[in-house]
Amino acid sequence: MQALLQAIAQMSLPTDAARVFHGRGGLHPGCEHWALDVFPPVCLLTSFQPATDDELAAIGEALSRRWQQIAPGQALNWVHQCRHDGRTETRLMAGTVPEPHVVSEGEARYRVHVLKGQNHGLFLDMAEGRRWVREHVAARPGLKVLNLFAYTCAFSVVALQAGARQVLNLDMSHGALALGQQNHALNGVAAGASFMAHDLFKSWGKVNRMGPYDLVILDPPSYQKGSFVATKDYARLLRRLPDLLAPDGHALLCLNAPELGPDFLSAPMRDLAPELCFIERVANPPTFADASPDRALKVLVYRAPPL
Repeated sequence: MQALLQAIAQMSLPTDAARVFHGRGGLHPGCEHWALDVFPPVCLLTSFQPATDDELAAIGEALSRRWQQIAPGQALNWVHQCRHDGRTETRLMAGTVPEPHVVSEGEARYRVHVLKGQNHGLFLDMAEGRRWVREHVAARPGLKVLNLFAYTCAFSVVALQAGARQVLNLDMSHGALALGQQNHALNGVAAGASFMAHDLFKSWGKVNRMGPYDLVILDPPSYQKGSFVATKDYARLLRRLPDLLAPDGHALLCLNAPELGPDFLSAPMRDLAPELCFIERVANPPTFADASPDRALKVLVYRAPPL
Protein backbone atom coordinates (compact mmCIF):
# COMPACT_ATOMS: atom_id res chain seq x y z
CA MET A 1 0.00 0.00 0.00
CA GLN A 2 3.03 2.24 0.31
CA ALA A 3 2.97 3.26 -3.36
CA LEU A 4 -0.62 4.45 -2.99
CA LEU A 5 0.23 6.47 0.13
CA GLN A 6 3.20 7.99 -1.67
CA ALA A 7 1.00 8.99 -4.62
CA ILE A 8 -1.40 10.67 -2.21
CA ALA A 9 1.48 12.52 -0.54
CA GLN A 10 2.55 13.88 -3.94
CA MET A 11 -0.85 14.64 -5.48
CA SER A 12 -1.57 18.19 -6.61
CA LEU A 13 -4.83 20.05 -6.20
CA PRO A 14 -7.03 18.66 -8.95
CA THR A 15 -9.07 20.85 -11.25
CA ASP A 16 -10.17 18.29 -13.85
CA ALA A 17 -11.43 14.78 -13.16
CA ALA A 18 -8.43 12.46 -13.35
CA ARG A 19 -6.80 9.31 -12.03
CA VAL A 20 -4.23 9.78 -9.28
CA PHE A 21 -3.11 6.17 -8.71
CA HIS A 22 -3.46 3.23 -11.09
CA GLY A 23 -2.51 0.07 -9.26
CA ARG A 24 -4.32 -2.01 -11.88
CA GLY A 25 -1.53 -1.21 -14.33
CA GLY A 26 0.79 -3.61 -12.53
CA LEU A 27 3.59 -1.09 -12.03
CA HIS A 28 3.26 -1.12 -8.24
CA PRO A 29 3.61 -4.68 -6.91
CA GLY A 30 1.23 -5.39 -4.08
CA CYS A 31 -1.06 -2.50 -5.04
CA GLU A 32 -2.79 -4.05 -8.03
CA HIS A 33 -6.17 -3.88 -6.28
CA TRP A 34 -6.11 -0.12 -5.60
CA ALA A 35 -7.19 2.82 -7.76
CA LEU A 36 -7.62 6.45 -6.72
CA ASP A 37 -9.52 8.96 -8.82
CA VAL A 38 -10.52 12.54 -8.23
CA PHE A 39 -13.87 13.82 -9.39
CA PRO A 40 -13.47 17.31 -7.88
CA PRO A 41 -14.32 18.01 -5.16
CA VAL A 42 -14.50 14.28 -4.31
CA CYS A 43 -11.75 11.67 -4.06
CA LEU A 44 -12.86 8.17 -5.03
CA LEU A 45 -10.87 5.18 -3.78
CA THR A 46 -11.67 1.87 -5.45
CA SER A 47 -10.48 -1.46 -4.10
CA PHE A 48 -10.85 -4.69 -6.05
CA GLN A 49 -10.58 -6.81 -2.94
CA PRO A 50 -11.85 -6.16 0.60
CA ALA A 51 -9.96 -3.45 2.49
CA THR A 52 -9.33 -3.63 6.22
CA ASP A 53 -10.38 -0.90 8.61
CA ASP A 54 -6.70 -0.20 9.30
CA GLU A 55 -5.97 0.24 5.58
CA LEU A 56 -8.88 2.61 5.11
CA ALA A 57 -7.88 4.57 8.19
CA ALA A 58 -4.31 4.97 6.90
CA ILE A 59 -5.54 6.08 3.48
CA GLY A 60 -8.04 8.48 5.01
CA GLU A 61 -5.31 9.99 7.19
CA ALA A 62 -3.00 10.39 4.18
CA LEU A 63 -5.75 12.06 2.16
CA SER A 64 -6.64 14.40 5.02
CA ARG A 65 -3.02 15.38 5.55
CA ARG A 66 -2.43 16.10 1.86
CA TRP A 67 -5.74 17.94 1.48
CA GLN A 68 -4.82 20.30 4.30
CA GLN A 69 -1.61 21.07 2.40
CA ILE A 70 -3.06 21.64 -1.06
CA ALA A 71 -6.52 22.93 -0.12
CA PRO A 72 -6.22 24.58 3.29
CA GLY A 73 -9.58 25.35 4.81
CA GLN A 74 -11.47 23.08 2.40
CA ALA A 75 -13.21 19.97 3.67
CA LEU A 76 -12.03 16.60 2.40
CA ASN A 77 -14.70 14.60 0.60
CA TRP A 78 -13.89 11.00 -0.12
CA VAL A 79 -15.71 7.84 -1.10
CA HIS A 80 -14.62 4.20 -0.96
CA GLN A 81 -15.99 1.61 -3.37
CA CYS A 82 -15.16 -2.06 -2.96
CA ARG A 83 -15.70 -4.32 -5.97
CA HIS A 84 -15.21 -7.95 -5.07
CA ASP A 85 -16.74 -11.30 -5.83
CA GLY A 86 -19.36 -9.80 -8.13
CA ARG A 87 -20.60 -7.32 -5.51
CA THR A 88 -20.14 -3.57 -5.19
CA GLU A 89 -20.30 -1.65 -1.91
CA THR A 90 -19.92 2.13 -1.88
CA ARG A 91 -19.47 4.25 1.26
CA LEU A 92 -19.09 7.96 1.86
CA MET A 93 -16.08 8.07 4.18
CA ALA A 94 -15.87 11.81 4.86
CA GLY A 95 -17.45 15.08 3.79
CA THR A 96 -20.23 15.27 1.20
CA VAL A 97 -20.85 14.67 -2.50
CA PRO A 98 -22.47 17.57 -4.38
CA GLU A 99 -25.77 17.00 -6.14
CA PRO A 100 -25.71 17.61 -8.99
CA HIS A 101 -22.05 16.63 -9.19
CA VAL A 102 -20.43 18.31 -12.20
CA VAL A 103 -16.77 17.85 -13.16
CA SER A 104 -14.63 19.29 -15.92
CA GLU A 105 -12.18 17.84 -18.42
CA GLY A 106 -10.55 20.59 -20.39
CA GLU A 107 -13.27 22.65 -22.05
CA ALA A 108 -16.06 20.17 -21.30
CA ARG A 109 -18.21 19.60 -18.23
CA TYR A 110 -20.00 16.40 -17.27
CA ARG A 111 -22.45 15.19 -14.66
CA VAL A 112 -21.15 12.23 -12.64
CA HIS A 113 -22.44 10.01 -9.85
CA VAL A 114 -19.79 8.45 -7.60
CA LEU A 115 -22.11 6.98 -4.97
CA LYS A 116 -23.90 4.48 -7.18
CA GLY A 117 -22.84 1.85 -9.65
CA GLN A 118 -19.43 0.98 -11.06
CA ASN A 119 -19.67 3.40 -13.99
CA HIS A 120 -19.66 6.97 -12.76
CA GLY A 121 -20.71 8.84 -15.90
CA LEU A 122 -17.24 9.54 -17.30
CA PHE A 123 -14.54 6.99 -18.14
CA LEU A 124 -11.30 8.71 -17.16
CA ASP A 125 -9.08 6.32 -19.12
CA MET A 126 -10.68 7.56 -22.35
CA ALA A 127 -9.45 11.16 -21.87
CA GLU A 128 -6.93 10.87 -24.72
CA GLY A 129 -9.57 9.35 -26.99
CA ARG A 130 -11.76 12.40 -26.35
CA ARG A 131 -8.78 14.67 -26.99
CA TRP A 132 -8.17 12.89 -30.31
CA VAL A 133 -11.82 13.41 -31.33
CA ARG A 134 -11.67 17.09 -30.38
CA GLU A 135 -8.51 17.70 -32.42
CA HIS A 136 -9.68 15.60 -35.36
CA VAL A 137 -13.02 17.38 -35.65
CA ALA A 138 -11.49 20.83 -35.07
CA ALA A 139 -9.24 20.25 -38.08
CA ARG A 140 -12.26 19.24 -40.18
CA PRO A 141 -15.23 21.32 -39.02
CA GLY A 142 -18.66 20.26 -40.20
CA LEU A 143 -18.17 16.51 -39.81
CA LYS A 144 -21.08 14.11 -39.38
CA VAL A 145 -20.38 11.74 -36.46
CA LEU A 146 -21.86 8.42 -35.38
CA ASN A 147 -21.28 7.66 -31.69
CA LEU A 148 -22.13 4.02 -31.00
CA PHE A 149 -22.46 2.71 -27.44
CA ALA A 150 -22.60 6.38 -26.54
CA TYR A 151 -23.20 5.92 -22.79
CA THR A 152 -23.39 9.53 -21.43
CA CYS A 153 -22.23 10.99 -24.75
CA ALA A 154 -18.90 12.52 -23.74
CA PHE A 155 -17.51 11.93 -27.25
CA SER A 156 -20.49 13.78 -28.69
CA VAL A 157 -19.98 16.77 -26.42
CA VAL A 158 -16.34 17.25 -27.46
CA ALA A 159 -17.15 16.65 -31.14
CA LEU A 160 -19.84 19.32 -31.15
CA GLN A 161 -17.65 21.73 -29.18
CA ALA A 162 -14.96 21.22 -31.83
CA GLY A 163 -17.31 22.02 -34.72
CA ALA A 164 -19.09 18.82 -35.74
CA ARG A 165 -22.22 19.47 -37.78
CA GLN A 166 -24.20 16.54 -36.44
CA VAL A 167 -23.73 13.66 -33.97
CA LEU A 168 -25.99 10.63 -33.71
CA ASN A 169 -25.68 9.00 -30.26
CA LEU A 170 -26.92 5.44 -29.97
CA ASP A 171 -27.11 3.39 -26.77
CA MET A 172 -29.52 0.83 -25.36
CA SER A 173 -29.72 2.63 -22.01
CA HIS A 174 -32.40 5.32 -21.79
CA GLY A 175 -30.88 6.47 -18.49
CA ALA A 176 -27.39 6.91 -19.91
CA LEU A 177 -28.69 8.86 -22.90
CA ALA A 178 -30.82 11.06 -20.60
CA LEU A 179 -27.63 11.95 -18.73
CA GLY A 180 -25.97 12.49 -22.10
CA GLN A 181 -28.68 15.00 -23.03
CA GLN A 182 -28.02 16.81 -19.76
CA ASN A 183 -24.31 16.89 -20.63
CA HIS A 184 -25.10 18.50 -23.97
CA ALA A 185 -27.29 21.12 -22.31
CA LEU A 186 -24.64 21.72 -19.66
CA ASN A 187 -22.11 22.53 -22.40
CA GLY A 188 -24.50 24.49 -24.63
CA VAL A 189 -24.18 22.06 -27.55
CA ALA A 190 -27.65 20.52 -27.68
CA ALA A 191 -28.17 21.66 -31.28
CA GLY A 192 -26.84 19.10 -33.71
CA ALA A 193 -27.11 16.12 -31.35
CA SER A 194 -29.66 13.33 -31.75
CA PHE A 195 -30.22 10.32 -29.51
CA MET A 196 -31.44 6.78 -30.21
CA ALA A 197 -32.12 4.40 -27.30
CA HIS A 198 -32.02 1.35 -29.56
CA ASP A 199 -30.36 -2.02 -29.79
CA LEU A 200 -27.78 -1.39 -32.50
CA PHE A 201 -28.02 -4.90 -33.90
CA LYS A 202 -31.72 -4.34 -34.55
CA SER A 203 -31.24 -0.83 -35.95
CA TRP A 204 -28.67 -1.14 -38.73
CA GLY A 205 -31.18 -0.08 -41.40
CA LYS A 206 -32.00 3.20 -39.66
CA VAL A 207 -28.36 3.91 -38.82
CA ASN A 208 -27.33 3.27 -42.42
CA ARG A 209 -30.07 5.48 -43.83
CA MET A 210 -28.89 8.36 -41.67
CA GLY A 211 -25.31 7.99 -42.94
CA PRO A 212 -22.75 7.93 -44.28
CA TYR A 213 -20.59 9.36 -41.50
CA ASP A 214 -17.27 11.18 -41.50
CA LEU A 215 -16.36 9.72 -38.12
CA VAL A 216 -17.65 6.54 -36.47
CA ILE A 217 -16.82 5.94 -32.81
CA LEU A 218 -17.10 2.39 -31.48
CA ASP A 219 -16.69 2.16 -27.70
CA PRO A 220 -18.67 -0.93 -26.63
CA PRO A 221 -18.49 -2.70 -23.28
CA SER A 222 -16.20 -5.71 -23.36
CA TYR A 223 -18.85 -7.87 -21.70
CA GLN A 224 -22.42 -6.91 -20.96
CA LYS A 225 -24.74 -9.90 -20.73
CA GLY A 226 -27.71 -9.60 -23.04
CA SER A 227 -26.23 -6.61 -24.83
CA PHE A 228 -22.67 -7.01 -26.09
CA VAL A 229 -19.91 -9.58 -25.74
CA ALA A 230 -16.74 -8.45 -27.48
CA THR A 231 -15.50 -11.93 -28.39
CA LYS A 232 -18.78 -12.65 -30.15
CA ASP A 233 -20.09 -9.29 -31.30
CA TYR A 234 -17.19 -6.96 -32.15
CA ALA A 235 -16.60 -8.59 -35.52
CA ARG A 236 -20.24 -7.86 -36.41
CA LEU A 237 -19.45 -4.16 -35.96
CA LEU A 238 -16.24 -4.22 -37.96
CA ARG A 239 -17.96 -5.87 -40.91
CA ARG A 240 -20.34 -2.89 -41.12
CA LEU A 241 -17.73 -0.12 -40.99
CA PRO A 242 -17.05 0.25 -44.74
CA ASP A 243 -20.74 0.88 -45.41
CA LEU A 244 -21.06 3.41 -42.58
CA LEU A 245 -18.05 5.56 -43.48
CA ALA A 246 -17.99 8.35 -46.04
CA PRO A 247 -14.96 8.54 -48.34
CA ASP A 248 -11.89 9.50 -46.31
CA GLY A 249 -13.95 8.99 -43.14
CA HIS A 250 -12.33 7.80 -39.94
CA ALA A 251 -13.23 5.14 -37.38
CA LEU A 252 -12.17 5.14 -33.73
CA LEU A 253 -12.21 1.57 -32.38
CA CYS A 254 -12.06 1.20 -28.60
CA LEU A 255 -11.65 -1.91 -26.45
CA ASN A 256 -11.10 -2.17 -22.70
CA ALA A 257 -10.55 -5.87 -22.12
CA PRO A 258 -7.20 -6.83 -20.51
CA GLU A 259 -7.44 -10.37 -21.84
CA LEU A 260 -7.71 -9.17 -25.46
CA GLY A 261 -4.73 -7.50 -27.15
CA PRO A 262 -4.68 -5.06 -30.10
CA ASP A 263 -4.65 -7.98 -32.55
CA PHE A 264 -8.19 -8.77 -31.47
CA LEU A 265 -9.18 -5.67 -33.46
CA SER A 266 -6.48 -5.41 -36.10
CA ALA A 267 -6.62 -9.02 -37.33
CA PRO A 268 -10.36 -9.08 -38.14
CA MET A 269 -10.09 -5.59 -39.63
CA ARG A 270 -7.69 -6.99 -42.23
CA ASP A 271 -10.24 -9.66 -43.11
CA LEU A 272 -13.57 -7.86 -42.70
CA ALA A 273 -12.68 -4.32 -43.77
CA PRO A 274 -9.42 -4.56 -45.72
CA GLU A 275 -10.06 -1.27 -47.53
CA LEU A 276 -9.73 0.65 -44.27
CA CYS A 277 -6.20 1.81 -43.49
CA PHE A 278 -4.74 1.68 -39.98
CA ILE A 279 -3.53 5.13 -38.91
CA GLU A 280 -2.48 4.97 -35.26
CA ARG A 281 -3.08 3.70 -31.78
CA VAL A 282 -4.02 6.58 -29.50
CA ALA A 283 -1.87 6.68 -26.37
CA ASN A 284 -3.57 6.30 -23.02
CA PRO A 285 -3.30 9.01 -20.33
CA PRO A 286 0.06 8.81 -18.51
CA THR A 287 -1.80 8.24 -15.25
CA PHE A 288 -3.06 4.95 -16.72
CA ALA A 289 0.42 3.61 -17.50
CA ASP A 290 0.44 -0.18 -17.71
CA ALA A 291 3.21 -2.75 -17.40
CA SER A 292 1.64 -4.50 -20.40
CA PRO A 293 0.37 -2.21 -23.18
CA ASP A 294 -1.49 -5.17 -24.68
CA ARG A 295 -3.62 -5.39 -21.52
CA ALA A 296 -4.34 -1.66 -21.36
CA LEU A 297 -7.17 0.20 -23.09
CA LYS A 298 -6.93 -0.09 -26.87
CA VAL A 299 -7.97 2.89 -29.04
CA LEU A 300 -7.22 2.38 -32.74
CA VAL A 301 -7.78 4.81 -35.63
CA TYR A 302 -8.66 3.66 -39.18
CA ARG A 303 -9.39 5.65 -42.34
CA ALA A 304 -11.57 4.87 -45.34
CA PRO A 305 -10.16 5.43 -48.83
CA PRO A 306 -10.89 8.74 -50.54
CA LEU A 307 -13.16 8.97 -53.57
